[in-house]
Amino acid sequence: MTAKRTHALKLAGAESDQLSNAHRAAPGDQFERNPGMPLDLDLVLAQRVNRSAAERRAATIPTRRTVKKQWQAAWLLRAVTLIDLTTLAGDDTPGNVRRLCAKAMHPMRPDLEQLLGVEKLHITTGAVCVYHALVPTAVEALAGSGIPVAAVSTGFPAGLSPFETRLAEVQASVAAGAKEIDIVITRGYVLTGDWQALYDEVGAFRNACGASHMKAILGTGELATLTNVARASMVAMMAGADFIKTSTGKEGVNATLPVSLVMVRMIREYFEQTGHAIGYKPAGGIRSAKNSLEYLYLMKEELGDRWLRSDLFRFGASGLLTDIERQLEHFATGRYSAAHRQPMV
Repeated sequence: MTAKRTHALKLAGAESDQLSNAHRAAPGDQFERNPGMPLDLDLVLAQRVNRSAAERRAATIPTRRTVKKQWQAAWLLRAVTLIDLTTLAGDDTPGNVRRLCAKAMHPMRPDLEQLLGVEKLHITTGAVCVYHALVPTAVEALAGSGIPVAAVSTGFPAGLSPFETRLAEVQASVAAGAKEIDIVITRGYVLTGDWQALYDEVGAFRNACGASHMKAILGTGELATLTNVARASMVAMMAGADFIKTSTGKEGVNATLPVSLVMVRMIREYFEQTGHAIGYKPAGGIRSAKNSLEYLYLMKEELGDRWLRSDLFRFGASGLLTDIERQLEHFATGRYSAAHRQPMV
């Protein structure tokens, strides 16, 4: 290895120390949990989005900022710490969930960590996300790691089960050890403008979550307009959501930069109104390292560095980690490897 590349790897290690260790924020840097607020329809209905302007701004995000070499490696290491490593397939078994949990605890190959000089950082993913039935398996597999288990709930992905059933599912996942609950809203409330019903529904789910943090999935690909996305985001935060999330990953259109721009600006407005910081989780279709960097640029530009930590930002992804590993190996060796050298499970 050349002296120049060795120097670059040392820099990557130093930069990643700042960018990846920081995903566990110091206690004094934590925000008070969002308690919610009374539904303010004037504030909700005041949200209007110019689609053309939002799309133009979103189009500049990949072009206005770029990071290269050791700095890109450090940003990608940070991205690893922000992934909710997810399996939501009909053929999930306890065996493949245990393997996914093992990957979450050691997301990169040991030899790659050594090449990058980051083996002492003990990098992990942000969480492991599974269906309710596999929560106990994931909790057992991750015991002692500090990695939370997230459970998708409330009739995921459609969210059209009877309300009592959805509420009971949240309570059951919390009882099984899930520290984070990803709920889905009733999209029909948004499409018909029934903001009170949406507020009451999300508030009930938040109460059922107890101490477990709640991510409200809006299903943005099914909300018809960006104005609806903005208003649904605001109502979910008013009802006590800890995170707002784009999609289930099962819709025809999932996370996009224009939708994300609208949602993070609602987070910013809510923070300015209340002082409570809400997290953001884009999910569905984010599979490349380059795409993950675009979302990090968005968060940095719109909300600042504090939203680049796992308590306020996550990727909902299953295949993203593989491409990040490939890019990091290219940085370390100058060569791209086959994807099977970075197996997910």
